[in-house]
Amino acid sequence: MIKVEFFRRHGLLEGFEAKGHSMTAPKGEDILCAFVSSACLMAANTVTEVVKAKASARAEDGYLKLSIKDGAKSAQDILNGLLLHLTELQKDYPANINVIITEV
Repeated sequence: MIKVEFFRRHGLLEGFEAKGHSMTAPKGEDILCAFVSSACLMAANTVTEVVKAKASARAEDGYLKLSIKDGAKSAQDILNGLLLHLTELQKDYPANINVIITEV
C-alpha cells in the first residue's frame, strides 16, 4: 500500500512523506504507483525549483519526503492541490493508497 502523510501546523501544510508501493501490478508496470510518484515529484519540484520555497526533498525507490521550512505560504496551493488529488485517487483505490493528515 502507498501511504502519503501530510504534515500540518497551525493550518499550514509543512510537507509530506510518501512511501510504499500500490502492488496493483509488477514493478515497472504499476500504473497507480507511477501516477502517485509523478504527482508527488511534480509537487516537490514545483515547490523547490519553481516557487523556490525554503524546503528540502529526499527521494529513493518507493519513498519521497518534502519538508517546507516555516510553512512557506507560497507552497500552500501546490500542497493543497496534491492533497486533493491524492485524496480523490484514494476514493478509487482505497485498498492501495492511504492519505492522512498529521497535526505537528
